[in-house]
Amino acid sequence: MSSTIPNGHGDGNGPVIKRQKLAKAVSNAPNNSQTSRIFAPYRTLGLVSPTDVPFCSVPLGKTTFQITTSNGRSLQTYDLRRGLNLVFITRPQTPATITATYAWKDRVLAAWGGTTTASEVGIWIFKRGKKEGALEIPSGLDESVSQVIVFGAWIVGCCSTRIEVWKSATYEHYTTLSPLGPGKGSKGCLLPGGICNVPTLLNKILAGKHDGSVELWNLSTGKLVYTIQPLAVGTGAVTALQPSPALSLIAIARADGSIVLHDVRADKEIIKLNTRSSSISNIASISFRTDGLGAGDDGRRAGVMATAGADNGDVTLWDLNEGGRVMGVLRGAHNPPSSVRGHISGGITKVEFLPGQPVLVTSGSDNALKSWIFDETPFSTVPRILHTRNGHAAPVARLLFLPSEADGADASGKWLMSAGRDRSLWGWSLRRDGQSTELSQGNVRKKARKFGVLGKGLDGESSTSLEDLKAPEITCLACSLNRDGGMGTSTGGGGVWTNLASKKGSASASESASTGWESIVTGHRGDKCARTWFWGRKKAGRWTFETSDGTEVKSVTITPCGTFALVGSAGGSIDMYNLQSGIHRQRFPSPLTPAQARKLKMRQINETESAGLYTDPVRKYGLGEGRHTRDVTGLIVDGLNRTVVSCGLDGKIKFWDFMTGILRHEIDWHPMCSLTGSRYHRQSDLIAISCDDLSIRVIDIETKKLVRELWGCVGQISDFCFSNDGRWIIAASMDSIIRVWDLPTGHLIDVLRLEGVCTALAFSSTGEFLATAHADSVGLNLWTNQTLFTHVPTRHISEDDFVQVSLPTASGEGGQGLLNAAFDDEADTEEGDPDDFTAKTDQLSKDMLTLSLVPKSRWQTLLNLDVIRQRNRPKEPPKAPEKAPFFLPSLEGAKPKPSSTVDESRITAAERSRIAKMERQGGQSEFTTLLQSAAAHNDFDAFINHLKTLSPSAADVEIRSLTPMAGGSELPSFVRALTERLKQKLDYELVQAWMSVFLRVHGEVIMHDLDLIEALKAWRTEQEKELKRLASLIGYCSGVVGFLRSGRS
Repeated sequence: MSSTIPNGHGDGNGPVIKRQKLAKAVSNAPNNSQTSRIFAPYRTLGLVSPTDVPFCSVPLGKTTFQITTSNGRSLQTYDLRRGLNLVFITRPQTPATITATYAWKDRVLAAWGGTTTASEVGIWIFKRGKKEGALEIPSGLDESVSQVIVFGAWIVGCCSTRIEVWKSATYEHYTTLSPLGPGKGSKGCLLPGGICNVPTLLNKILAGKHDGSVELWNLSTGKLVYTIQPLAVGTGAVTALQPSPALSLIAIARADGSIVLHDVRADKEIIKLNTRSSSISNIASISFRTDGLGAGDDGRRAGVMATAGADNGDVTLWDLNEGGRVMGVLRGAHNPPSSVRGHISGGITKVEFLPGQPVLVTSGSDNALKSWIFDETPFSTVPRILHTRNGHAAPVARLLFLPSEADGADASGKWLMSAGRDRSLWGWSLRRDGQSTELSQGNVRKKARKFGVLGKGLDGESSTSLEDLKAPEITCLACSLNRDGGMGTSTGGGGVWTNLASKKGSASASESASTGWESIVTGHRGDKCARTWFWGRKKAGRWTFETSDGTEVKSVTITPCGTFALVGSAGGSIDMYNLQSGIHRQRFPSPLTPAQARKLKMRQINETESAGLYTDPVRKYGLGEGRHTRDVTGLIVDGLNRTVVSCGLDGKIKFWDFMTGILRHEIDWHPMCSLTGSRYHRQSDLIAISCDDLSIRVIDIETKKLVRELWGCVGQISDFCFSNDGRWIIAASMDSIIRVWDLPTGHLIDVLRLEGVCTALAFSSTGEFLATAHADSVGLNLWTNQTLFTHVPTRHISEDDFVQVSLPTASGEGGQGLLNAAFDDEADTEEGDPDDFTAKTDQLSKDMLTLSLVPKSRWQTLLNLDVIRQRNRPKEPPKAPEKAPFFLPSLEGAKPKPSSTVDESRITAAERSRIAKMERQGGQSEFTTLLQSAAAHNDFDAFINHLKTLSPSAADVEIRSLTPMAGGSELPSFVRALTERLKQKLDYELVQAWMSVFLRVHGEVIMHDLDLIEALKAWRTEQEKELKRLASLIGYCSGVVGFLRSGRS
């Protein structure tokens, strides 16, 4: 069944038609109809190969290869010559999870569905990222297609109990093959080994069965031709099949770990490998090298085979000459599977030699795609890494948008840092996907070989993951770019995290001062040392900062200047280090000498004895006092490096003097709650603190007072943050809900109910994006902030307003770009008039003067429209070119045709009367119609709302067009409309601007219209009344502020 796509070029006979925009078509994709009021899904980052579906590859001419992986419901295609750069993401998404892929010529086939009961099954065909067609699915097919191959005139799909065959020319279903089980007539056999074809056998395929046999089927006749039985008993099921470059030879891997090279024509075993292995490895993928090199002692012979499985991360390389032997093992090519590493996914899903190239490509469930090349001199049996494209192998634990630099560099808001449970720290570019990279922790593979973890031994021992040699999982993260020197930063020439400051040969302070130093500090699970990183060089730094009490690091921060790093511990200590030199500078509280300690003890005894006689309302703290008794969960330094704020599980918030380390103030919420985290908004000097009673409390640093308590979370708060302007607090909790509070009103204004738990979130400094990470995914989800272009009411929402929101996708399908909200007509039609974007304006009280939501530039332009027109008037008329260039054709005597004007002398009396009639009946604008209707019914709301939607030039024209004719004057009605709006205390600045333009334009006719004079008197009365009320309120407020600021209060 063929599938065609309209080309958008008409019928081919007329001129070429411009392609239509496909935004509306994309919006019709399957997606949740409910959306958030503030955030719209955009796209997902960090997904390369997160599923168990093997990749597929196809040569692109003679210059490069394209490799396609599955990220769930869409495909991603990478170009090998460009360093595995992403070139295509398929759209639309498949209705269900992709189960198999195959690259065929310039197309990619993707099988989807069948993973759950009664799930729909299908196979789609994509070309250059777009769906081109679909295969005809036979009725009754409810099994997932685990493998697809294309050869000759056939497309073959392998399911668990059946084999489906289609014609490659028409995509029509041809037949179904049903292999028999061990019992006669049985239909319940499985095909764990998949299928393969042998090039020398026409219309034939081989299918590996669960009993170890391999069946040969004729696709044309649909009949079983032959069955290859295993020679030994108990070999187990077939796990992999692969044809070899030699004619009629196939490689068969079975569950006992054995590999057999079998001659299909002669039904004879040629080579049997891995029969005496001490450990059984389940081989899932086999590939043969086809460039004629790699085997033998010098690597100049043909006959290299690579095998890999899902139960470890190693690739075994075989020399098939002289009976076959293991020539090398590529240890740690990918992470071991989750059964070995806990929460970290791993295991190799496919290994493949590219045709005619010394390049090996591997993919694994650790979300990684890698290419390896055999080009080392002298000859090495193990390849070196060529390209790698990967993401987090485990869910993300921490997110942080890159802060703005001191010089205002454009990187602000365009980079996102993430720390995962796989012990990695990543920097993600929101502009170009190829710039995203993992921050290096040194040559981990070289270190592994040095310690003997990844040796080139040929024994059967399971490999240790490279993750074991990385720093532990990151639990807290801080960054400041004010002292980051970029790529030119000096690293001192030593190793990473070696603390070379106290050793000979370390980098001098002057060198660091000129080039910059580390800009990132991280705390790690179970580690007593915080570690530094270079952002500009994307690598680990020089220093490790140890806690003074030797307990685990629980919180870190960097001062706004980027010079000092503070580390909080599980034992309650707070230490400050210099990032330039790595030297310890301060402790909070500051340390005491023995004499000071004795003096402090005596004073505490005296205070205890006199506690019942006198109580100091403001306690004074001395040196060494005020240490936290439990974990320090939050650290903050104010913008001027004067105050350090810390909070802990002991329920206390402490304000320390930055220079002396003396405690200045303390807020004690114990035993009411324990404090689990803190966030700081520097522009407003507000601190948000999460508590274990499921609340978020906001404190002002200057007054040291509680200003807001935000309630509503049902589960434990996993992460929270301020918006870029400090107006919102966004929090994620364990009940799979993200909540948004408006700080000025304290209202809960938006809620996102998700399918999985959000473990981390961050808001960009530009206000464009919200980033979230979830417990069941290794990707990073981006949401756009719609309030940059649309108004969102700040009214409190109830639990009935909670909506289930779909997560962003890797392809971006169903998501919205940053500018989409500005052109989204559907959002405006949800409430009120589609042209009235102010219908959602909230007036908190009828006694409060309320401004409009019309941009300030609009009414300011209206007031100064004459000046703007005069300024923009061209200085001189445009000049025609003197002579056209010789290469441009011209017509003799050709003159530009004048615009279509009507000769007044040729208009007849009948035509003139008809035109006049049309002007009287149909020439009224919507402005005039609404004004007349409003005056008749004394309801001016619709008229004012329409006037607010007009551009400055359009509003100026309509005001100038008001008719002052006797008996039908529109001027008094317009003034009464503005007076009524003033009485409602709405749109105050717009009413003043409109009245100013009205008086300037129609000032000359006021004295000739008595109705207009009466309307203006009513306007003046209401205006003076409102001015007196505002003056009284302003005077009262200024008096109160002056009293509070005076020294006597």
